[in-house]
Amino acid sequence: MKLFDGMTISATGMTAERLRMDLIASNLANMNTTRTADGGPYQRQTAVFSEIVNQTRSRVGSGVQVVGIHHDNSPPQMVHEPSHPDADEQGYVDYPHVNVIHEMVDMMTATRAYEANVTSVNAFKGMFLKALEIGRG
Repeated sequence: MKLFDGMTISATGMTAERLRMDLIASNLANMNTTRTADGGPYQRQTAVFSEIVNQTRSRVGSGVQVVGIHHDNSPPQMVHEPSHPDADEQGYVDYPHVNVIHEMVDMMTATRAYEANVTSVNAFKGMFLKALEIGRG
């Protein structure tokens, strides 16, 4: 493992978790969006991650990458609101399948994973500084 590989791995984790938090924020912001440009209600989005495998060093993991953004195809939540402009003939409105509790739990786990990667970067930084002090002495 090279000198900065650990920091690079943690940086990829922070980037992936930041995207995950951005998608969660988008889901929460659009939980009442009943009409999109594509037609129909907003679809919940989640990030799909994959390990970055370094082929040159006996398949050692080199971090994480985002391989796609998945759109949840769950059926919309039907709410009876006859006065809503997007109501159908029976008075039902299709709302996105976004659960606030589920999104908040996902946000907490993304935040903890991001914090763990920051702690790792700070540990590497501390080790580098100690190595420099040893080199001076």
